Amino acid sequence: MKKIVLMCSNGMVAKMREAAAKAGYECTINAYSLAAAKEVGTDADCILIGPQVKHKLPQVQKDCPDVPVAAIEMKDYGMMNGAAVLKAARKLMGEEV
Repeated sequence: MKKIVLMCSNGMVAKMREAAAKAGYECTINAYSLAAAKEVGTDADCILIGPQVKHKLPQVQKDCPDVPVAAIEMKDYGMMNGAAVLKAARKLMGEEV
């Protein structure tokens, strides 16, 4: 089972969980503060950060060097498009979607 960590709002987590359930994709999706990246992100399969804090991307990459990290697209975040963000996470993990 894949572990997806978000450094953003819980609202996006709910939308992504809905999209994963609808697609039958087994994963865990949880949101944390950026300050928790080292504690919760090092064993993740990928980390997505909110677009409002994408300037912190290098720090999260440094804190979790073996985990793929990317910022969520502003459009998808603003529209709470959980399916698009889940697709981005799967692409980041190297899965075909």
